[in-house]
Amino acid sequence: MIPYGRQDIIQADIDAIVDVLRSDFLTQGPQVPLFEQKLADYCGAKHAVAVNSATSALHLACLALGLGPDDWLWTSPITFVASANCGLYCGARVDFVDINPRTYNLCPRALEQKLIVAEREGRLPKIVVPVHLCGEPCDMRAIYALAQRFGFKIIEDASHAVGGKYRGEPIGNCRYSDVTVFSFHPVKIITTAEGGTAMTNDDALAERMALLRSHGITRDPACINREPDGPWYYEQIDLGFNYRMTELQAALGISQMDRLDNYVARRHELACRYDALLAGLPVTTPWRHVDNYSGLHLYVIRLQLPGGARTHRNVFESLREQGIGVNLHYIPVHIQPYYQAMGFRAGDFPEAERYYAEAISLPMYPGLSDVQLQSVAKALGSAVLT
Repeated sequence: MIPYGRQDIIQADIDAIVDVLRSDFLTQGPQVPLFEQKLADYCGAKHAVAVNSATSALHLACLALGLGPDDWLWTSPITFVASANCGLYCGARVDFVDINPRTYNLCPRALEQKLIVAEREGRLPKIVVPVHLCGEPCDMRAIYALAQRFGFKIIEDASHAVGGKYRGEPIGNCRYSDVTVFSFHPVKIITTAEGGTAMTNDDALAERMALLRSHGITRDPACINREPDGPWYYEQIDLGFNYRMTELQAALGISQMDRLDNYVARRHELACRYDALLAGLPVTTPWRHVDNYSGLHLYVIRLQLPGGARTHRNVFESLREQGIGVNLHYIPVHIQPYYQAMGFRAGDFPEAERYYAEAISLPMYPGLSDVQLQSVAKALGSAVLT
């Protein structure tokens, strides 16, 4: 079976982890701040706050921005559920903005129209979470302009996009957002096994996220409320969480960062090869903006099947039967049972639902060989044409 994605682990990664295992620190040691600094330097951001998952990073970003009950968070319906759930964790209400049919990202025009209505009805969002689906950047300049006009904060969910660029600048520099979140899950562009970061240029946001990731506990003399009892003294000054990244994860991330640019470049080579191999098939291949540089975490095709016996499900199952480990990213969040219980219904976001009816994620990872790539193309041809 050719998987849709997989991690790339080399001896340098293993050596980095072994070095940590032999050190004095397995957690809360020097590797985490080193990884944070490496990410901040790479992206051109002031701060990186490393945590145990991108979901945790989204939650901390929402809390740091003051999201709470009676507030609204808006995001794309085509994303992993965490992009919406982070709002619910804070007691806020969640809504969605339909996608652009070409980029599959949150549509700025649909966002503007929805904001105009929400302003009139007194329910503007406090936070909007654009998702860089597959690594292709959202139109952040347009979304940022709407944020200035309507007064909401922006969290970029860039879980798919580390190593990518928006208008020539690194994704994660937070030029057009308050916080940018990355994921380092094993099938992402680089991995820390599990893990994530929240990037920001705001000192106060970084300080608050760092506090909340570790139980709300501080030893900072400037933050504690009374004279310390001794050198062991600490205080819990807020209700935080155990969202810390371990030293092992950070060491793996530091090692993987050395190959980040090569990984993304290889993904572009594979995407161009796919584009050529699939040119004669009834599929739409991924669009990439000429001014941007996608992280290309995923290569999603959309089926354009003629009328007949072949269906989306038939093609998906045929590919799996032929040993191609395809996947589907994602089921629209608003049609999940949990969200339907809140009142969302099929038909609420038609572009997202059309995407779901046609999308298939083909294998995409740096170790994918040309022979495997041709096998995928051959299997797809068989699935859609027979």
